[in-house]
Amino acid sequence: MKLNSKFINVILAVLVGFLLLSAEIPHVEARAASSTPDNQTSLTCDSSRSVHVTGSAMINVTPDRTLIQLGVQSNGVTPDAVEAANTKAIQKVINAVKAQGVEAKDIATDIYVIEPIYEDYDSLYIKGYRINNVVAVTLRDVNKTSNILVAALKAGANQVINVEFYTSELRKYRDQAREMAMKAANEKAQALASAAGAETGCVLSINENSWSYYNGWWYGRNQNLWTQNTIQNTTPSGDAGSSTADEPVSLGQISVKAEVSVSYGLK
Repeated sequence: MKLNSKFINVILAVLVGFLLLSAEIPHVEARAASSTPDNQTSLTCDSSRSVHVTGSAMINVTPDRTLIQLGVQSNGVTPDAVEAANTKAIQKVINAVKAQGVEAKDIATDIYVIEPIYEDYDSLYIKGYRINNVVAVTLRDVNKTSNILVAALKAGANQVINVEFYTSELRKYRDQAREMAMKAANEKAQALASAAGAETGCVLSINENSWSYYNGWWYGRNQNLWTQNTIQNTTPSGDAGSSTADEPVSLGQISVKAEVSVSYGLK
């Protein structure tokens, strides 16, 4: 009898568990069924009716950095002689630049080339050697550009390879460009949709096209090297980017244009 009682208790426990589990399954299925339509609704975007717009604008930024490439070209009969002469000359140029307040971390060798000088074009006879030694100088005060150039030339620099102005706040302007270009596109899409008796819905696609150029009298090998996509006109603050009429270097401005093409679904 005891054995039969234990067996009956086990059977009853199994039946109770099965009944509880069976009662819970419909609730789980109901929750899953009720949530599926909402999720599908939030993820579904009607692309059968759409509006395509572009948004663009431009910002003019006063540069706050200058990159100057200064060089010393030296000739000599032997490699040792030309190397010694060039080292002495370039060191004078570097010392002159440092005397203008430029730190050593902002002066770096950019190009160093030593090559033979032949008697003539078809000759294999080497009559001497030439060294081209170029240093890149980064100025954190753009108003010192003229002084640096004059000091370097007086110290013995015989090459000014390039002068480029740029901004150190590329990330900030790039983020502004994306945000405001999208805002312009969104406003245009809403206006067009409203005129057609509709409303804008979800975003179907986004494409970005941005370019930039430097407005100044310095001619560089790559005037767009330091510019990025930014938008909205701004004016210089303070005197950091200003220059007087007596200064030979006119900073100009970095003009950057951003454009986005956006497609919206219509409701």
